[in-house]
Amino acid sequence: MKKIILLTTICLFFINLNAQQNVILIIADDLGTDYCGFYENYQDTVGMPNIRKLLNNGIRFTNATANPVCSPTRTGILTGRYSFRTGVGEVVTSVNTPTLDTSEMVIPKILKHFSPNIATANIGKWHVNLQNPASNLQIPNLLGYDQYEGNFLGALGSYTNWTKITNGVSSTCTTYATTETANNAISFIKAQNSNPFFVWLAFNAPHSPYHLPPAELHSYTNLSGTTNDINQNPKSYFKASLEALDHEIGRLIDSLILYNQFDNTNFIFIGDNGNSLETAQIADTNKAKGSIYQYGVNVPFIISGPAVVNPNRVSNQLVNTQDLFATIIELCGISNWQSQIPTDKPIDSKIIMPIILNQDFAIRPWAFTEVFKVQTDSYDGKAIRNLDYKLLNFDDGRQEFYNLSIDPNENVDLLVGNLSETDFSNYTYLCSEMSNLIGSSSICNQSLDLESNVKYENYSPVNPFNSTIENTFFGQKSSLVTNLGQEIYAGFEIEKQDFTNLEKGIYFLKTESGTVKLIKE
Repeated sequence: MKKIILLTTICLFFINLNAQQNVILIIADDLGTDYCGFYENYQDTVGMPNIRKLLNNGIRFTNATANPVCSPTRTGILTGRYSFRTGVGEVVTSVNTPTLDTSEMVIPKILKHFSPNIATANIGKWHVNLQNPASNLQIPNLLGYDQYEGNFLGALGSYTNWTKITNGVSSTCTTYATTETANNAISFIKAQNSNPFFVWLAFNAPHSPYHLPPAELHSYTNLSGTTNDINQNPKSYFKASLEALDHEIGRLIDSLILYNQFDNTNFIFIGDNGNSLETAQIADTNKAKGSIYQYGVNVPFIISGPAVVNPNRVSNQLVNTQDLFATIIELCGISNWQSQIPTDKPIDSKIIMPIILNQDFAIRPWAFTEVFKVQTDSYDGKAIRNLDYKLLNFDDGRQEFYNLSIDPNENVDLLVGNLSETDFSNYTYLCSEMSNLIGSSSICNQSLDLESNVKYENYSPVNPFNSTIENTFFGQKSSLVTNLGQEIYAGFEIEKQDFTNLEKGIYFLKTESGTVKLIKE
């Protein structure tokens, strides 16, 4: 009986989907979960009644992972591929920065191939290609969008005086950017009448420059809007901008109701990365936007509309923003899209439909994120997590490992201490999965094993150390190695060596009698 009910549900879903195939993807720029009062880990609240309305007809995902900056997240959604495949690992800023390759199979290309009658629009921020040369301004249309209206840059110089691109043509726009973006989406949808559509709606808000929005769009009447006040209170202006965003989303929803399209439209709402340094609600802002820590990559994620079975749900299953590629295509009624994917461009996107259809089993065993730059720095790296644990593997060789189920803010690195059997099992699993994914021989720490943890307990007098190491194996050759196997010292007189300037962390003392785990303080 359960199988019959499920089969009937799926059939009814596809009948309804084939009747109308509307999808609107709404992207908020620089928005993590902690200003969203409908998330359990919120630190501040902003009035967002219209975004909250989506919850009534939808699913709120608590474990959604994006890239830590906007260009890679947007490229990943368009292509369904991780950044190490597309090459877009950082913010697109100059001719030296890798950009979206126009040979990629992107969402609008696939939609147009299988269903030419679907109207496609990209409204708002592009930021996956440069605006120069001028021919680049045609890229959104060449990739399958019938309509492109918006800006190519990562951030507007001004929300009230900015360069707008309309199907490859530049002009100056003085309409408040958030309002103009909503206006363009509403006009496009109105022009479709009853034809199906897909709209990629990428607001610049609430990204900087922080500013005072038009008074009718927010409730912050005590803000002066002066440069000095904005610089001293960026969070207040950020919140006003977010309220303005919600107001214009409400106007979009009202227009869909007026055009009799609301009940036939599936909405997806996400943030493209965590909050910026200026608006971060954490003490360690190094873990904010731009980092592979949770605060930089965990984003609000809602899917709402007629496709959702048993709405007003919360899902704790893991999802990547790359999963929107396959999911949007499926929501538009196309199920055989894989036939158009070149064999040399593997897709990482997983279809979220089982969760949408309330089967709610895991669509992926782990989620993955990364950041890498032309000018590398210490924050470049990759991270992989399952439901409970997360491994961060930085490009300079450092690793950190956290139990998110009890340490969601990643304060206690488990590699600086003893791993339990469960810890070690999860570490081994995640590092093996990341190694397989990126094609590395192994990123697993070969010195890190349960045996060395046991030996550490047996020889606790040598741990921790600050400047010198007490060697209990006199006469034996000893070597001191990092937790990644790099040798620091080898010889017969390790107890006479001064390690004052050695970097803090985990080390291993290897002797003929065994291995001892040490912690440099």
